[in-house]
Amino acid sequence: MNVKSLENEALSLTVALHGAEIKSLKKKSTGYEYMWQADPQFWGRTSPVLFPIVGNYKDKTSIYKGKSYQLSQHGFARDMDFELESQTDSSITFVLKDSPETLEKYPFHFELRINYTLNERSLVVKWNVKNTNDETMHFSIGGHPAFNCKLSKSYLKIKDTDVLNCAVLNSKGELSSKVVNIPLENNLLPLDSSLFDDDALIVENNQCHEIILGTDTENNMGTDLLKVSFKAPVFGIWSPAGKNAPFVCIEPWYGRSDRETFNQNLEEREWGNSLAPSETFEAEYTIEVF
Repeated sequence: MNVKSLENEALSLTVALHGAEIKSLKKKSTGYEYMWQADPQFWGRTSPVLFPIVGNYKDKTSIYKGKSYQLSQHGFARDMDFELESQTDSSITFVLKDSPETLEKYPFHFELRINYTLNERSLVVKWNVKNTNDETMHFSIGGHPAFNCKLSKSYLKIKDTDVLNCAVLNSKGELSSKVVNIPLENNLLPLDSSLFDDDALIVENNQCHEIILGTDTENNMGTDLLKVSFKAPVFGIWSPAGKNAPFVCIEPWYGRSDRETFNQNLEEREWGNSLAPSETFEAEYTIEVF
């Protein structure tokens, strides 16, 4: 695997050029690995970048200017080789540009840059999308980092809300009309594999922008492991259904799956993003370890 590495006094980071995907984030003082190590028995990825869609198109198909385009879940960026654009002592940037292969699936030219920066005990993940067309570009982008934890012994602290209002996917990975309201006691969501029986919990409308992952010790004392902070209006919480997998994903999203009733028009996707020619979209999220 072709990987690049960064480190500072507190953390070491490894990122693969394939997908510009985080493969490892370790605390140097203890050697603790925060990232899921992609065991295919449960899920063979660690932290894929979701672009140019998050989730699924209705029937895997979108329509733009009368032409149909097919994309699999979460788009193609996670399965493509990025180029290393630059690297410093604390930061590394990868770039992906459109190609004849991408234009068959997605009707826009683009430049996608992913930057990873270590700052003391934090990793800042920055997305930069540039529209290189002479027309408006439509896209979604999101993160899918998976963190090691024993589900039955772990919890999330969901800041700023006492009830999570979650949308639910149907069997095709499209948004159904079903909504689940999950009450939180002291902002805590105890994790359990049954939470994900209907796939990811999808939380819209800026309900929260800070989530702490923690674990219970043998003495039933909570220990916070890390915090994910973001400004994204939507996020997902996921672990594979029925597997009791030893990880959970905390996923900041600028976009999500289409509704099962959607008309498939690309420019009308809910939570989608639009860029005028030559414009740039920038967003980021932060993983801070404790």
